[in-house]
Amino acid sequence: MLVGPGSRYTADMIEHQPEKDIRSYYDDFAARYEAERRTARPDGYHALIDDLEVDYALRYGRGQDVLEVGCGTGLILQRLAGECRTARGVDLSPGMLEKARERGLDVQVGSATKLPFEDATFDMVCSFKVLAHVPDIETALAEMVRVTRAGGHVLAEFYNPISIRAIVKRIGPAGAISDGRKEDAVYTRFDAPWQVRRLLPPGTEIVGSRGVRIVTPAAMLMRLPIARSMLRRLEWSLCDGPLSRFGGFWIAAIRKR
Repeated sequence: MLVGPGSRYTADMIEHQPEKDIRSYYDDFAARYEAERRTARPDGYHALIDDLEVDYALRYGRGQDVLEVGCGTGLILQRLAGECRTARGVDLSPGMLEKARERGLDVQVGSATKLPFEDATFDMVCSFKVLAHVPDIETALAEMVRVTRAGGHVLAEFYNPISIRAIVKRIGPAGAISDGRKEDAVYTRFDAPWQVRRLLPPGTEIVGSRGVRIVTPAAMLMRLPIARSMLRRLEWSLCDGPLSRFGGFWIAAIRKR
């Protein structure tokens, strides 16, 4: 279920999935999500994506009070916890959070569109690979801003329609996330970098950005030693430059005035 430029769907054509359906999808995904990353190389595809995201999050959150919205099993949150004053997580999926709690992380069940925290609780709030699956994305972004302190930052990652990854997703078959489901079973949207500003609540400004997976056409190429080394160098060298706007995952650094 794809929404965005180039898709045969539009937001008005889609009946938004109930949160219980999204929760069920990610509960199913939890086991395979962990299995893929446990068997992945430390310099492989998943490691590269996580490294680029964590590095950018720590640029704004190191030594601060941090929240990850959609923390899943806690792989990124665990790394943030080692560098931040406090690190908390929230996720819609109890199945995902079960694994996060096994890691000793401070997490709780909650929706991105109704965060269970008081106003101005955190210095930095981040969300990776989650907002693309939230139909009411404006409310989710407003909630992330609400719980951020004045002068703090929100790091919001979007699926980018002007990227190699988007092309591959549109023409290729949907991947399996469990024995009974494929990744196209969940609502997915694509928002171009120039469209993001209009999604943000008043009192915010985009002060930076990072592109993730700019030139990597397929994750499987990272299994080849020569390609893996070359792609890692390229992705790191391009992530904060002019070509960042073509990242399959585009992260906006948003400051709350």
